[in-house]
Amino acid sequence: MPLHIETPLLESAAMSTPAQSVWLKMDALQPPGSFKIRGIGFACEEYARRGARRFVSSSGGNAGIAAAYAGRRLSIPVVVVVPETTSARAMELIRREQAEVIVHGASFQEANALAQSMLLSTDAFIHPFDDPLLWQGHASMIDEVARAGLTPDAVLLSVGGGGLLCGVVAGLRRNGMAGVPVIAVETVGADSLAQSVAAGERIELPRISSLATSLGARKVAEQAFEWTRQHPVHSVVVPDSAAVAACMRFIDDHRVVVEPACGASLAVAYDRAALGACRNVLVVVCGGVTATVGQLQAWATERR
Repeated sequence: MPLHIETPLLESAAMSTPAQSVWLKMDALQPPGSFKIRGIGFACEEYARRGARRFVSSSGGNAGIAAAYAGRRLSIPVVVVVPETTSARAMELIRREQAEVIVHGASFQEANALAQSMLLSTDAFIHPFDDPLLWQGHASMIDEVARAGLTPDAVLLSVGGGGLLCGVVAGLRRNGMAGVPVIAVETVGADSLAQSVAAGERIELPRISSLATSLGARKVAEQAFEWTRQHPVHSVVVPDSAAVAACMRFIDDHRVVVEPACGASLAVAYDRAALGACRNVLVVVCGGVTATVGQLQAWATERR
């Protein structure tokens, strides 16, 4: 059995209108708390079949938690290298899955460099977003949507490094939905995809200034940028305040806590302006477990 679960596909009464149905793919309900386990679980299983005896990851967020979870389930040790900016909660969640945590560097780039320098011949490197195996695993959510009989008019999702975007486009294409557009949402200060699209080439942000740290890739995967040229992808950027407000509203409407990275997409769904005249909109509720209700409330107060 795969390490991820098949998640509910729910029509949101709070977000829908008589003319537009908004469907939620509830990947916040995955065992480690985010969609990441789809691709990371798939990759870890494949690397285990190839003989990997240890997994090395370089994420201080949901990818690291998913790698740790996968390793525990597969009885393979995991080392997660995290930057100094990683929250105590994130490190606690990684350790809870019995993985070793190494803190190194001021940014993901430094943590990632150390992780890669540690690799032995029997190790597998688990990248947070830039690995075709991850994309293949993430595509399973669209397989589930197709089996449920839904062909959306648009898919709304959040973009960090672009792994989810790559997976969803792959899933759409392998299920006969190659023409379905993707609305790709980022927050101000973590908008490397939007800035790349505007520049016509992949750019690297000097720093991440958004509190939606799960979207904090200074440079998106090359394949994610390439899909903006080959697939109908519409880039949208929202402020942190809108993402946090959407998270708070989502708690009231659906009794589920998600991170601001996920709230970015929910903000667009609540606002509806970017959804146009689509009859059925699929929203990937990607989840995230490093933000608490208390943190969301504090952020909401700060950004009023």
